[in-house]
Amino acid sequence: MNATDRTPADLLRSALAADPARPLVTFYDDATGERVELSVATFANWVAKTSNLLQDGMSAEPGDRVALLLPAHWQTAVWLLACASVGVVADVDGDPARADFVVAGPGRFEAGLACGGDRYALSLAPLGRRFVPAPPDGYADYAVEVPTYGDRFVPYAPVDPEAPALVVAGAEYTGAEIVERARAEAGGLGLTGPGARLLSGLPYDTWDGLSAGLYAPLASGGSVVLCRNLGEAGEEAVAKRIESERVTATAR
Repeated sequence: MNATDRTPADLLRSALAADPARPLVTFYDDATGERVELSVATFANWVAKTSNLLQDGMSAEPGDRVALLLPAHWQTAVWLLACASVGVVADVDGDPARADFVVAGPGRFEAGLACGGDRYALSLAPLGRRFVPAPPDGYADYAVEVPTYGDRFVPYAPVDPEAPALVVAGAEYTGAEIVERARAEAGGLGLTGPGARLLSGLPYDTWDGLSAGLYAPLASGGSVVLCRNLGEAGEEAVAKRIESERVTATAR
């Protein structure tokens, strides 16, 4: 990564320039058996489309707040980086009534209706499938809308690294603070540089979970094996996963 990177979006751009084909996020859901591997290029494409959805489809502006009512999931990681790319604040498990927009997953749709702005629903089904036959009332289906947006994103205004970018567990972080903390914590998580792979079973509702499950791997040139419902996998299955995925460190 470049020393000049000041925001999570900068980190992603550097990763894309360095090695677009390498894995960045490998996602497992041990409740469904799902496995999805996203290269840097594929992940960046999802982020670009979602950023365009935010900026053009939702008319989000820097400083607006998006309540992310979502678990640790590869699509949540996409939304976190899209928010950083536009300059809006990603409020993880935030109060929908205080947010300008809400993005919700199963089990959180009713709570999300407290938001008076645009609401997007994610099915979190394998392969990011759309809702059948329709999304919950009051929501647009992210899986239907996002493919219509462009593969290249340019913000209308430069993102200020010192502006609020993330709220999680009651703490607020700027883009620069996210990058600085992620870099500082990478070594302690066992992310020693390019090629390092961290298996994380931590939820996304704390800084530690977000750092291990996204930001530190991105900041260090490593990658993450992000596991949802890891408690449903036995120790033998986890050990086989660590071997097959060439995991070099774990956060559980």
